[in-house]
Amino acid sequence: MSVAKPEFKKTDKTHRGNASQFFVAGELCRQGYVAVITMGNCPNTDILCSNKEGTRFVHIQVKTFRPGDKTCSVGLKAEKAYGDNFFWILGGIPTSECCNEFVYYIIPSAVMAKNVKEMHKVWEETKGKKGQKHNPTNFRAVDLPPLKNLHKWEWDISPYLNKWDLIKEKLK
Repeated sequence: MSVAKPEFKKTDKTHRGNASQFFVAGELCRQGYVAVITMGNCPNTDILCSNKEGTRFVHIQVKTFRPGDKTCSVGLKAEKAYGDNFFWILGGIPTSECCNEFVYYIIPSAVMAKNVKEMHKVWEETKGKKGQKHNPTNFRAVDLPPLKNLHKWEWDISPYLNKWDLIKEKLK
């Protein structure tokens, strides 16, 4: 028996996205770091995080999905490597009616850029279901685990599940 997903309005998506930034910042603070949400005032950085001494920093871009979704939209900017101290965190934030756990994939910028660019190129070169060529698009998404039949344009991000230690290493 399949369970129908509840309908969401655009404001629900915005609220979930905002909440996701706070959940990520809260987790970083819980681990002993200083995490500040930029509230849209810093291009490409949703959270600026430092060690307690304020001597090392990482920039974090947060993207949100609902656990159970097949993809997480990351946008065209995911194809750009922003540097060694830049991370993407894909946050699976369950709805209030749901009993799913929170899910976080912590992915270095260079890894995200390389894979999103490569996967999109393969997708563009692959014919559609009816044999047609795919139209150019600025849309970029990352496929979420579990991947049942890994297509050649999919990238398995499961090794990045809860990889908070990647950020920890940069803040030592």
